[in-house]
Amino acid sequence: MAAGEGGFLIVGTVHKPHGIKGELAVRVETDHPGAVFGAGKTLLLGDARGHPTGGRITVERARPFKGGLLLKAAEHAGRDAVVDGLRGATLLIPAGEAAPLGENEAFLHQLVGLRVRAGGDEVGTVGEVYEAPAGWYLGVRREGRKELLVPFVAEMIRRVDPAEGVVEVELPEGLLDL
Repeated sequence: MAAGEGGFLIVGTVHKPHGIKGELAVRVETDHPGAVFGAGKTLLLGDARGHPTGGRITVERARPFKGGLLLKAAEHAGRDAVVDGLRGATLLIPAGEAAPLGENEAFLHQLVGLRVRAGGDEVGTVGEVYEAPAGWYLGVRREGRKELLVPFVAEMIRRVDPAEGVVEVELPEGLLDL
């Protein structure tokens, strides 16, 4: 989940309307879609940066669809101008409603600014978190060198500790030379 403004977390982004019954194709941005997109849940609407825009929708139903989900909002009976206008909107929940984090877990927004260490050596600082078709990447800023992209996968990420301010990684030989 990414952070928005004022204690909100981005849990999804409306990709586009789908069909004629008012469903929305949503890119899911949470590890707990069943809890977040359950029937009766209210989601706030936000802009691309996760700032609330004042609107809200109530989940009538949601079902898996092409790596994301199709969401039917109770407020919309069919594909109308309102549904078309939701394209690109982020779906937000208050941070206090998020599932508690487990050990070695962090919200995406908590990764930015963490020090990155490999084998005990300081590599740089997470400056950005990128989403790509293959998954998430940490953009590690290194002094005097170009940004290093580190896949955010279990094979490379050994420990994430926002309280300590560190991400420990195990990188393939030669990656630091790029």
